[in-house]
Amino acid sequence: MSQETLEKRRVELQGTLDDSRSQLERNKLGQFATPGTLARDIVGYAAKMLSGVKIRFLDPAFGTGSFYSALLAEFGETVEKATGYEIDQSYAEIARELWTGTRLNLVIGDFTEANPVKEDRVNLVVCNPPYVRHHHLSSKQKTRLGHEVEKETGIRLNGLSGFYCYYVLLTGKWMKDDALACWLVPSEFMDVNYGFGLKKYLTEKVTLVKIHRFDPQEVQFNDAYVSSVVLFFKNTPPRDENVIEATYGGTLSNPNKARLVSLRELRTATKWTSLLENHNNMHSNRTTLGTLFRIKRGLATGSNEFFILNEEQVRVNGIPKRFLTPILPMPRQLKEDEIKADSEGNPTNVPKLFLVSCDLDEKEVELAYPSLWNYLQRGVRQKINETYLCKHRSPWYSQEKRPAPPYLCSYIGRSTKQRDAPFRFILNNSNATASNSYLLLYPKPGLENALITRRRLREMVWRELQAIPSSELIYAGRVYGGGLHKLEPKELANLPITNLLANLSDQFSDDEKTEL
Repeated sequence: MSQETLEKRRVELQGTLDDSRSQLERNKLGQFATPGTLARDIVGYAAKMLSGVKIRFLDPAFGTGSFYSALLAEFGETVEKATGYEIDQSYAEIARELWTGTRLNLVIGDFTEANPVKEDRVNLVVCNPPYVRHHHLSSKQKTRLGHEVEKETGIRLNGLSGFYCYYVLLTGKWMKDDALACWLVPSEFMDVNYGFGLKKYLTEKVTLVKIHRFDPQEVQFNDAYVSSVVLFFKNTPPRDENVIEATYGGTLSNPNKARLVSLRELRTATKWTSLLENHNNMHSNRTTLGTLFRIKRGLATGSNEFFILNEEQVRVNGIPKRFLTPILPMPRQLKEDEIKADSEGNPTNVPKLFLVSCDLDEKEVELAYPSLWNYLQRGVRQKINETYLCKHRSPWYSQEKRPAPPYLCSYIGRSTKQRDAPFRFILNNSNATASNSYLLLYPKPGLENALITRRRLREMVWRELQAIPSSELIYAGRVYGGGLHKLEPKELANLPITNLLANLSDQFSDDEKTEL
């Protein structure tokens, strides 16, 4: 059977297998197969770097063999030995049948528990490791993997690290000196704190050669919204004077952007994405939004369906008014960016919702507020009290204190034809608090006092927040597949606000400017 026919058959079997699993099952195992064209592009690029070399190949997350198929097509008879690991029996059995008669040694088992002997060391690793988020890893798994990584590399990975981070660091012991590694991984590690361990490995333990980041608008997987990056590095210690080829968008061989980045730059950069895309350095001025505001994430209730009720649900269940707090609906339900209020402070131009929260102990609630007690007992029957957040609160039906913020920012979103910016700054004139769909901006004392004494200033600040260029907000945050942008509280707090301060400066006296 020809190589082309084998690859066509592999794609058909891959599709059948994927369709037999639910999305949740595949998420937990991180089973998102590399498209054949992308595998060929990555291996083809590796072939240019290893021309004329006898190949000893390893894929630690083999699947049905997308990279192995590309390897045979690109390297042909120069493949001396090939090893693959696949933990899923169904995928492994299909791969064994497909590649019978080739030089493949396919092991059915967990790669992270395997150890190489000297004869197994390879000079080429190509892998798309399981994209398993940290919350799908048990504490026992994280402890074992963390110990193994630290033993091998001296690096301690953050507990929020995805499974792929462990894979990259644990594969070093399988590689010969100067071996080439090609990894297709999520790009998120480049801009988040829990990516520090992987970035440390790439800049201090190996020689990083090339980074290609795909355009987030052009997702590489049909079944996973993840922004991807390909890493090429050699298993040899780096030199301080090294430079790395950084490319963006398009394909590996025909990117939309390209530049050289020094190793020194990468070692000191907090965020790699903008550095690699040659973004202007907007962090040179350290006057940030956090200078004026305390920025907190909105309320995480533990069960919005149970704790957030509309007017009819409040009436039917007889929830006493003293245990209700107005709360804003999700950002997508806001038609305007200004929340208006009635004389009691309740929002008037959005759906009316109320947060149920009570600090009284259960005996007091049962005796004094029977209707609330009956409602809470419904939550017990639904096991709401056993959810992670609720069981760590006392009592389980009390909520964190989040006063109504004068300003909010939607923390996740996409650019659309109707709205260029993926984030919205909202002026809140009501007494409503907000859920964790928002970031809440609380003015620090200097600005807070000015807002109290000068009502007009409240709207001026809001207009200035709205005027922050969307490019700066996008730069401050992070991006996922499909162009989904996200801002964390610290990222928004670190946003430079030189223009905002300059435009508002005439509204403050010299004493107030000092207080700010």
